[in-house]
Amino acid sequence: MRPPFNPILIPFSPGFGIHWYGVLIVVGIMAGAYYAAWRARQDGENPDHVWNGIILAIVFAIIGARLYHVFSEPAGGAMGWSYYREHPIEILYIWNGGLGIYGAALGGALGVMIYAWYAKLRPLQWLDYGAPAMVLGQAIGRWGNFINQELYGPPTGSSWWGLIIDKDHRILPYCAEVGHRLFGYVCSNSDQLYPVETTLFHPTFLYESLWCLLVFVALALMAHKWKEKLLEGDILWGYLIGYPLGRFFIEQFFRPDAWKIGSLAAAQWFAIACVIGGAATLIARHVLARRAASAEEVSADAGEEAPAGVAEGTSEENTTEVVEEASESSDDAVSEPGAEA
Repeated sequence: MRPPFNPILIPFSPGFGIHWYGVLIVVGIMAGAYYAAWRARQDGENPDHVWNGIILAIVFAIIGARLYHVFSEPAGGAMGWSYYREHPIEILYIWNGGLGIYGAALGGALGVMIYAWYAKLRPLQWLDYGAPAMVLGQAIGRWGNFINQELYGPPTGSSWWGLIIDKDHRILPYCAEVGHRLFGYVCSNSDQLYPVETTLFHPTFLYESLWCLLVFVALALMAHKWKEKLLEGDILWGYLIGYPLGRFFIEQFFRPDAWKIGSLAAAQWFAIACVIGGAATLIARHVLARRAASAEEVSADAGEEAPAGVAEGTSEENTTEVVEEASESSDDAVSEPGAEA
C-alpha cells in the first residue's frame, strides 16, 4: 500500500504549495467543530460559541503541540530539545513538521477554557462538546501521515499487509545513515536490508485512526444515551481514558526513534498518567455526587416529617384546651344554683 498521489495537492513552486496533510487537518477540524456545534444545539445552547471560540482553541493547540515536540528528546539524535536549544529560531518553523498530540490536546483545552471564561460559559460543558470533536479530528488528520509516508512502524514480515515506504522517507534503522537532513536522515543502500518494493511496514497511522474513530463513536453514544446520568466533564474524562488507552498499545508501532523515558516511550508514560488520573477523577466525582444526592434526600425527608410532627402536636394541644374549657364551663354551671329556675 502506497499513497496514490503526491503530498502536495496544489504546487506553487518546487516544494511549496497546498499540502494534502494541511487539507486533511482542516477537514478534521471542521468535522469536529460541526459535531460540537450540533451537540450544543441539541442541549439548547448557542452553537455560535463553537465557531467563535474555535480560532483560540486552534492557536493554543498548535502552540501546545509544538512545545511538546520542541522539549522532547527523541532517540538517535533526531530533532528535539538538544537541537532546538542550539537553533532557537527553528522552533517557529512548524511547516517543517514536529507536532505532538498530547500537547495539542492540552493547548486546545486551555483555549476552550479561556473562551468559556470570557463568554461566561461553563467550561466542563463545552469541553464535553470538544472532546469527541478532538478525537474525530485526529481520526481524519492521521491520513495526512499516510500521504506523507510517515508515522509507520517496523516491518510487518508479511507479503500482503503493510505500507511501502520509499527510501527518501525511511528512518533509522531502516536505512543506512550517510548524513543528516532537516526531516530525518539521508538514506543510502537501504535496499540491501529492506528492499523498497518487498518490505512492508506497519501502518501505524491506520491503527490510530481506527482507534480514534472507535473512541469518537463511544463518546458520542455516551453523550446521547446516558445524557441524564452523566456529570459535566464525564465525556472529557472519557476522552482522557479512551484515547491514551489505545495509544499506549499502538505506541509500539510508532517510530523506533521516539522519545523514551526509561524503558517506555514518553507517550506511553503520558498515556498511563491520563488513564489512571482520568479514571480516578471520573470515579471520585460520581462517588461524591452520589453521596451529596443521598444527603439531600435525607434532608428532604427530614423536612417533610417535621411539619407533620408539628401539626400532630398542635392538634393534641388544641384538644386539651377544648377539654379544659368544657370542664371549666361545667364547674361554673354547678356553682350558680337557680340559674335555670
